[in-house]
Amino acid sequence: MALVIPVFIPHEGCPYRCLFCNQHRISGQTPPARSGAEIEATIRTWLAHTRPERRGQVEVAFYGGSFTCLPLARQDDLLAAVRPFRQQGMVHAIRLSTRPDAIDGQRLDLLVRHRVSIVELGAQSCDDEVLRRSGRGHDAAAIAAAVRLIRERDMRLGLQLMLGLPGENFPSLRRTANETIRLRPDFVRIYPALVLRGSGLERLYRRGSYRPLGLGRAVAWAAYLKKRFDCEGIGVVRMGLQASTELARALMAGPHHPAFGELVLARLMLAQTRRLLAGVPAGSRAALAIAAQDQSIFRGPKSANLHRLRQLGLLDRLILRIDPGQPRQTLRLVPENAVAGEGGGGRPATGRIASINTTISTAADHPANNRPCSASTT
Repeated sequence: MALVIPVFIPHEGCPYRCLFCNQHRISGQTPPARSGAEIEATIRTWLAHTRPERRGQVEVAFYGGSFTCLPLARQDDLLAAVRPFRQQGMVHAIRLSTRPDAIDGQRLDLLVRHRVSIVELGAQSCDDEVLRRSGRGHDAAAIAAAVRLIRERDMRLGLQLMLGLPGENFPSLRRTANETIRLRPDFVRIYPALVLRGSGLERLYRRGSYRPLGLGRAVAWAAYLKKRFDCEGIGVVRMGLQASTELARALMAGPHHPAFGELVLARLMLAQTRRLLAGVPAGSRAALAIAAQDQSIFRGPKSANLHRLRQLGLLDRLILRIDPGQPRQTLRLVPENAVAGEGGGGRPATGRIASINTTISTAADHPANNRPCSASTT
């Protein structure tokens, strides 16, 4: 993994106050203007305290602000602080995030001169009504136009999507998924909308005009998006906001969970498991091969997946096999005798058998979808 050196410019540059936004509370920082010298010092400190083997790929990431909303001179000053490290091969990539309507040829030419590698656009939604009601100040056409300009300059592109904004329902989520796939970003981040103190959503929430998604629905919607994007070869690099003390203090309501991404992966794993076991006759047993690192998401939170499989009468049909060659977040069905080394189909019986005879605690049911990639999981 790349070493990411964070440079925080919280809310610096953005002239808008979207309903969901409270950058200061999320970052826990007052937004002082950081000088180029301070940024250089930050980079040197990180490099000095990092083991040499972790310096193979070093990325400087500007977090928190809408970078290209800054005056061009300010952008130039910030990026110039990274230039010596790029020239010496000590930093290999620069990443920043910004608004779609703060992208144009002049701004991008500046980024190209400073060898910026990755631009993440805070798209949030590709539905015009959702964007309007969230106070974004731009429409979906602005997202498409920004994507086109970034692609013309051969930069890597990320899109940030937010679930459960005012006016969003499943049809509008589907439109966002379809448009994101059409735009072909290199990767996507998925965040549920949260009600933070001091934000516009707080005012609506207190008046009863806005109701955030429940955790179950947020997980279901994120699972739908991840499944669609996985099928299209679009990487989902994060799901859910990173837990922090500052976020905990600011959070009023909404589907925050410190392991939100794992909840989504567990839901998708349950769907795969049900799909594979559906063809195993009652009274028969088969083995499911998983990667060792996926044992937690196979079981689900508090073993909820195992509980659901037992409810469906499927748990007794399987034994779980740990296969070091199995790709992450995937399952493979092999005959039981292949695991025991008695021939049969599938790969040779490498790996070990993991017991699933664990105590299954009662947990909420997470219904999963057994249909192809393009189908809904809700």
